[in-house]
Amino acid sequence: MSLIFLFLYLPIFVLMAFSFNDSKSRVVWAGFTFKWYQRLFENQEILGAFYNTLTVAVVSSIIATLLGTVAAVGITRSKKLTRKLIMNITNIPMINPEIVTGVSLMLMFVFLYNSLGVFKPGLLTLISAHTTFCLPYVILSVMPKLRQMDSNIYEAAQDLGCSPFSAFFKVVLPQITSGIVTGFIMSFTMSIDDFVISYFTGGTTQTLPIAVYSMTRKMVSPEINVLSALLFMFVFILLVIINLRGEKDKLLSTNNL
Repeated sequence: MSLIFLFLYLPIFVLMAFSFNDSKSRVVWAGFTFKWYQRLFENQEILGAFYNTLTVAVVSSIIATLLGTVAAVGITRSKKLTRKLIMNITNIPMINPEIVTGVSLMLMFVFLYNSLGVFKPGLLTLISAHTTFCLPYVILSVMPKLRQMDSNIYEAAQDLGCSPFSAFFKVVLPQITSGIVTGFIMSFTMSIDDFVISYFTGGTTQTLPIAVYSMTRKMVSPEINVLSALLFMFVFILLVIINLRGEKDKLLSTNNL
């Protein structure tokens, strides 16, 4: 197990260490410096790609969270056979190869643009594509919380005078908030990390993974080390937050029992 972790994470730690290397060499240490971090934040191409990535990740995650929460509520209340069928359909974007999803969405957007003049490949198609593959993660995060909740509480709130709309926001929503937050964080992480689907559906709009890919096709700059190190730390922090929330929910469930 130690050898496996060493094989997986040692290259990442070496990459992070050489992001502070004073030389462009990837094998010779020439001293400690922050100049590559400074140059990265002066690179307008990278900053533009980062802005696109952040915009797509935030907007698509919000949309996916809203749609996924509503879908999870509807799926939970449906009949067993219908629920099983819908969940199998919902899981397709997760198990489907990304290249198949990316090409399929690209063909659909091109068809819509050529026939109807809508969905020109760009920021809008990126947001739509990312919302599509993030949606199942939100549903799978919210549904366990709905199953843990006592279904009679919602009806009891209506008996006490709440409207269905008010009962949902005052009774149901507080109990599934942790699942919603987890789904949003997972969607945000998946969106930032995506390359294949973004490559096929983004048109001329560059995201950060595409910008990194373009940089590696030219001369490899230490700025790539810096960018990769920052991305790794960002995703690592998000994963820690997700795990901490999961442990907190387990403790709360244990205490309630």
